[in-house]
Amino acid sequence: MPLPAPLPVDLSGVRLDPAQGLARQLYQALRERILDGRLAGGTRLPASRDLAGLLGISRNSVTRAFDQLYAEGYVAGRVGAGTYVAELAAAVRPPPAPASTAPASQALQRLARHHLAAPLEGAPRAFRVGVPAFDLFPFETWARLSARFWRKPSAARLGYGDPAGDGQLRELIAAYLRNSRGLHCEPAQILVTCGAQQAISLCAQLLVEAGDRVAIENPGYRAAAHAFAVAGAQLVGIAVDGEGLDTAALERAGRCRLAYVTPSHQYPSGGTLSLARRLELLDWAERHDGWIVEDDYDGEYRFSGTPLAPLAALDRQGRVLYVGTFCKIAFPALRLGYLVLPPALVEAFSRRRALDMRHSEIGSQAVMAEFIAAGHFQRHIRRMRSAARSRRDALLAGWPQQVPGCAPLPAVEAGLHLCVRVDSLARERELIAAAAAVGVELSALSGYWLAHSAEPVDSRAGLVLGFAAVPEARIAEALQALRQAWGI
Repeated sequence: MPLPAPLPVDLSGVRLDPAQGLARQLYQALRERILDGRLAGGTRLPASRDLAGLLGISRNSVTRAFDQLYAEGYVAGRVGAGTYVAELAAAVRPPPAPASTAPASQALQRLARHHLAAPLEGAPRAFRVGVPAFDLFPFETWARLSARFWRKPSAARLGYGDPAGDGQLRELIAAYLRNSRGLHCEPAQILVTCGAQQAISLCAQLLVEAGDRVAIENPGYRAAAHAFAVAGAQLVGIAVDGEGLDTAALERAGRCRLAYVTPSHQYPSGGTLSLARRLELLDWAERHDGWIVEDDYDGEYRFSGTPLAPLAALDRQGRVLYVGTFCKIAFPALRLGYLVLPPALVEAFSRRRALDMRHSEIGSQAVMAEFIAAGHFQRHIRRMRSAARSRRDALLAGWPQQVPGCAPLPAVEAGLHLCVRVDSLARERELIAAAAAVGVELSALSGYWLAHSAEPVDSRAGLVLGFAAVPEARIAEALQALRQAWGI
């Protein structure tokens, strides 16, 4: 309601909504006028009774507004003389000026060029990449374990925790890696992170100086490339083929401080780094005093035989940092991953992580530890691997035999996605746009290449399809929609 006139001070423009907190509104209106100088220091405010009458509100509302202004130092009282605006000349802010045109820092400029795209919204659809089978996670078991922990948590676990992670979880991760991967490591080498991305970011922050050259698979995982670029690295794209990263091309590329690789299941092409190239890569790191960041993002999903031993299992010189995650077995929102570090780096990485976020939230760590210890984790891995295999088979069996401009689907021995080449960038865009029109998600292989890649544009074209996110029936529906959209 508008203020009636006359008033001892100019409070024109104040509007109070009876449906909202009147005291809070009045406090904010007076505070704003004090800060921008419309109520100058030393100005006498109306008596609470008078102001209440003029505003048509209760005196209690005015008193509460004044009390808040007193408490924060905006007004002061003089005995027998009323309420006055405090002398705040140094704090008075002029009206907002236009946004600064000063150049952004180099860090902000790098971030503008290298950042993650907004996540896709809504429940997963066929054929979203990077998403496991949410529908199979044992949420009832997880809820029961979570309730048990929070019903009476130990006081020792409620304070500030170890930035390296919960001790019990680190012990269980080390045991899991020894048994399932043949990676012999100690719990002290484990650093629990908020997913694989934080692990990669820590590597970028601590192993790379601005201007250092970092070798990245090309095409490859762009989120990792962004993390290294934001740290100031110069990205050097290294080609991949059927045997994974081309180590001869890496050698020709010249001095690189670090190489980021996905040897168990190259992202996104799907290849596996051969034993010969694994040994060559380790030799490269030793000769050049370099680091290797090994991202084993979906190593549990091996459809024939046991999961491959990681590159880190062959490392005898402490050159490999191994990145693992629970997000591809559970769900990405969980944000639990881990780093297996050479012993010499453990303390430094723990200290750096403590500065970022002190330590991981204890509830998720404690529940995951119990989830593993009780055998639920291994049972869930078997269930997820079986489901991924069945969903892969549904995609391979139902994919149209002849898609103009599109190569046949490859054999898929691991992972949650596959990659198929397309003969031109224009055809890639055409296929993806037609799929999107019928509600089917396809990712463009061209988006996984570094911007300055030397390869011809059309040779970068292709489709990347995740096959684990939805059940077989929905895969069949999506394939039928694609046939209609593509006129096949």
